[in-house]
Amino acid sequence: MNTKEIKEIYDRYVIPNYIRNPILLVKGCGVDVWDAEGKRYLDLFSGWAVSLLGHCHPNVVTAIQNQAAKLQHAPNIYYTEPQGLLAKYISEKSFGGQCFFCNSGAEANEAAIKLARIHNSNSGKYKIITFSDSFHGRTIATVTATAQPKYHKGFAPLLDGFSYVPFNDLEALKKVIDDKTCAIMLEPVQGEGGINIATKEFLHGIRKLCDEKGLLLILDEVQCGMGRTGKYFAYQHYDIEPDIMTLAKALGGGVAIGAMTAKKEIAKSLVPGSHASTFGGNPLACAAGVAVFETIEKENLLDDVKKIGKYSTEQLKLLQKTYKVIKEVRGIGLMIGIELNMNGAEIIKNCIQAGLFLNCTHDTVIRFMPPLNVKKEHIDEGLNIFKSVLSKP
Repeated sequence: MNTKEIKEIYDRYVIPNYIRNPILLVKGCGVDVWDAEGKRYLDLFSGWAVSLLGHCHPNVVTAIQNQAAKLQHAPNIYYTEPQGLLAKYISEKSFGGQCFFCNSGAEANEAAIKLARIHNSNSGKYKIITFSDSFHGRTIATVTATAQPKYHKGFAPLLDGFSYVPFNDLEALKKVIDDKTCAIMLEPVQGEGGINIATKEFLHGIRKLCDEKGLLLILDEVQCGMGRTGKYFAYQHYDIEPDIMTLAKALGGGVAIGAMTAKKEIAKSLVPGSHASTFGGNPLACAAGVAVFETIEKENLLDDVKKIGKYSTEQLKLLQKTYKVIKEVRGIGLMIGIELNMNGAEIIKNCIQAGLFLNCTHDTVIRFMPPLNVKKEHIDEGLNIFKSVLSKP
């Protein structure tokens, strides 16, 4: 079917809660995707950092094919090998916790919120502090946790028990903590908020506050985790450990999966019957997740992220000297934000027309998040397209 025919089907049968580009994508391979008319696009956004290894990485494809032929779904009242192996990878690469599996980042954060509350249920503590420009999901609890009013519009009354303070402001945080606070929740690198990076002083201070006041530290690594920053998890740049961490997006290399991992003494509060997910940890998604970890290890991608990330940032900062529309370039690894001094929607539109996928968040921040296995020549190609768009009057 062609683009026009599919668009007509969408117009009739699909709720229009997304603003869609008039492009029908039909195939992807590595950093490239093609539309129904055969046009190639260079994808340096990776679908909100989901396509961590590019499109249709052969290791992930093989893992999915093999698992699909054996067992696609099993209820969580039985054991399956892929779920156990993926939990082992997450635990051993992070802080030795135990995992709960679900299907998305919002579900992972929902589970983290429920765990924080049930763990503190005997003390009566239930409040959670989050930070301005955060993004934690679209469920009623996670959208409440998201400290951006634009996402709250139309959904009042929101869930009770959430307070917001400015990001990277430790003194403001101290003033909000009270005897009902049970947890502090944040992204080490804010994605939807504009690629804002927590300072070491800020995260160290939060960890200290949590230890002193008996609070749980929840780190949302849904977008910044799984090697995107040059380490498996962004918190590992800070020499601290969270009590609870959430993952999704890149975890399945393109397959829908979410996970929450928590220290064992905290995780045990999720007793049977307190939380569940029908499809969470299904063999198909977990097999994909195992393949992602295996590929990161086999291809030594964390070192590549540091090298290519450094090169990309340097080249973008060189562009900043020429194009005054660029206000700032900031990021870590291959999670880079290009802040403009104008709305970036038209620039993104022109990039797509020129064959380059990027994204603009927070109105003025262009997100540059290519697959971890991107090559220098792909970066150069993308920068040349981006430069040509910036050069237009």
